[in-house]
Amino acid sequence: MLGTEQGKSNLLEASKDEVFKETITKVSDFKFGAKVAGVFDDMVSRSVPFYGEMQRMISELAADHAQMGTNVYDLGCSTGTTMIGMNTTIPHDIKFIGIDEAEQMLIKCDEKLKEAGFTRPYELVTANMHEGFKIENASVVVLCLTLQFIRPIAREKVLKTIVDGLAPGGVLILIEKILAEESLFNRNFIKYYYDLKRRNHYSEMEISQKREALENVLIPYKLSENILMLREAGFSHCEVFFKWYNFSGVIAIKN
Repeated sequence: MLGTEQGKSNLLEASKDEVFKETITKVSDFKFGAKVAGVFDDMVSRSVPFYGEMQRMISELAADHAQMGTNVYDLGCSTGTTMIGMNTTIPHDIKFIGIDEAEQMLIKCDEKLKEAGFTRPYELVTANMHEGFKIENASVVVLCLTLQFIRPIAREKVLKTIVDGLAPGGVLILIEKILAEESLFNRNFIKYYYDLKRRNHYSEMEISQKREALENVLIPYKLSENILMLREAGFSHCEVFFKWYNFSGVIAIKN
């Protein structure tokens, strides 16, 4: 399911994100392949505001809602950072299940979990969420910067799958890049976001080329639109726990 030892050794050794450092004649759509998997941790730490704090918040929210004898899911688990964080706070009578479409990400995730001394049973599953996936006996499901990459037409189905697989009282923890409620503020919020990237030593060319690569791949909604989708999917309570310009975190509970 996770590939070969040779596949592991072929992951990029360099950890610094230089995916868009050189001029690209024709920028293609962003993909979470081996090149990105090798630098992903550096990429998100430099590209996502307060990424470390987001991870801490996910861990403590998950700890308060995880139920003994259930499963905790990380959808779009990438290299396992969220799972490693939750491992330190959640009771041990719980299994972790990470799902990701990119096998290279799961190879890296498996390596990181082992290196971190992961202390519980876990399963890593390769699945394309557009094509269907399973959620069973879950008390916590995490979508950290994942739903935004799901095609809009499939998002309601993804959320309904999560609701159907959650135990009563189970929660979804959702972190997303978003649009401002009023378009008047979008331009400024995006400017502040690119300023953050500049402070984290991305060049103008890197910012521009990544923006082009993500244009048709990452499709953000307004925060209000995400909350409406959650309620229509069957979540009874929704609350914002994080907000930074065009990024937000929401926790939603199933009765």
